[in-house]
Amino acid sequence: MYILRTLALLLVLCGSSALANAQCVTWVDSPQKEQAENAHVAYRNFVKGKTAEDLAALPDAEFTDAFKNWKTAYDIAPAADGNRPFHYRDGRMFYRAMYDKATDEAQKKEYADMIFTLYDQELACYPKYEAYLLGRKGSDMFYLMGYSEDAMTTIEKAIDEGGNDTEYVVLAPLGKLLNYYFKEKAIDNTRVRELYDKAAKVADYNIENNETYAPYYQAGKDNLEADVLEFADEIFDCDYFKGLLLPKVDENKDSINILKYIVTKLKAQGCDSTDADVVRVQNMYDELYAEKADEYEAERRRLNPLYEGSELYNEGKFDEAVQAYERGIEATDDNDKKAQAYYQIAQIQLAKLGQYSSARANANRAAELKPGWGKPYILIGDMYGRMSSNCGDAWEQRLAVLAAIDKYNYAKSIDGEVAGDANRRIGNYRESMPIRSEAFSRNMKEGDRVSVGCGIGETVTLRF
Repeated sequence: MYILRTLALLLVLCGSSALANAQCVTWVDSPQKEQAENAHVAYRNFVKGKTAEDLAALPDAEFTDAFKNWKTAYDIAPAADGNRPFHYRDGRMFYRAMYDKATDEAQKKEYADMIFTLYDQELACYPKYEAYLLGRKGSDMFYLMGYSEDAMTTIEKAIDEGGNDTEYVVLAPLGKLLNYYFKEKAIDNTRVRELYDKAAKVADYNIENNETYAPYYQAGKDNLEADVLEFADEIFDCDYFKGLLLPKVDENKDSINILKYIVTKLKAQGCDSTDADVVRVQNMYDELYAEKADEYEAERRRLNPLYEGSELYNEGKFDEAVQAYERGIEATDDNDKKAQAYYQIAQIQLAKLGQYSSARANANRAAELKPGWGKPYILIGDMYGRMSSNCGDAWEQRLAVLAAIDKYNYAKSIDGEVAGDANRRIGNYRESMPIRSEAFSRNMKEGDRVSVGCGIGETVTLRF
């Protein structure tokens, strides 16, 4: 805190207006040339070869002394000797160090504003560095001030000006900005593609040709892509996905899954089914499938022992489907898959074969194998509801409805995902619950425990 208070006082004493109004003045013809040069040499001994982090780590007294000398040199000759922009760049390092150490948000904003002012002044006095300065400024705008469309525009200007010489530092922040403003609907997919393409071309060129910094461009592009490709389906069109996927076709010509994915993805992204590239991939897939259909089918059945049962069910072969599911149960050690198979068998036996006793037994097996799963109990409740219509007299039928409601209530008590289905069923049966006067005539009252016949075999708590 001492260093921040000292520097704040120093800025007041020196006059911040001088910073704002600095021109491209050099010490070459200045009557204070010696003083500027001496101050320049004095502070440069502290900052040469250092980063803002290094400056922030200096003892307070050394930092303050170095900053004073920089301030003297800058005030006299902001453009130094007219050939080197040291005072602008070193100044940004000083203010970044102070920004990083500050805890007061207003103070941090003041330091950030000075950093951007020094960018603008250097750009005015050393325009040959425009691409570099715009790129660094755009990056700092994002990391120091957060999301702003000005930062995105500044980075775009840097790319337009610098082309393949644009620094890698713009890639990651541009990805974040594009992601944020696309989510906010401030920019559309055309705008995202435009900026992404510009940046990606710079990255690709340097990954290929810039031996020293290629890893940095690759890392920057990876970050850019991670943010932009989150919305790839919404942002990019057929041509983009053709460029992305078609190079993978020949190297995966023996993979039916990859070929299927590619042709499906191209069609989903707007490529016409008659497009020559789509037709080529489709034909490759069809030929490979025809050639290896039996092999793929056998592998699919091996990986999914329940597949055959679902196929037979879809063909209306319900007895055969039950047998296939039973084979699937024997073929797997996965309890979730076993539970799913028993549940499918129970559904078929209830809905298609009318085998209520077997259906209940298999639903209970499914529930035992997968604790906390409500659907088997929903199925048993449905079965009791069906059985109620043929269950003795009206009183017995209403008791069967209570047994069904009990199963629905239990299902939703253990599995929130089935609560909606359970509540709808309970609502449908509410009018079919026992009637108080009928219970009274049988010397029964609310809360009595009553057995339910008709093959249900449950005991319910009487309620109306």
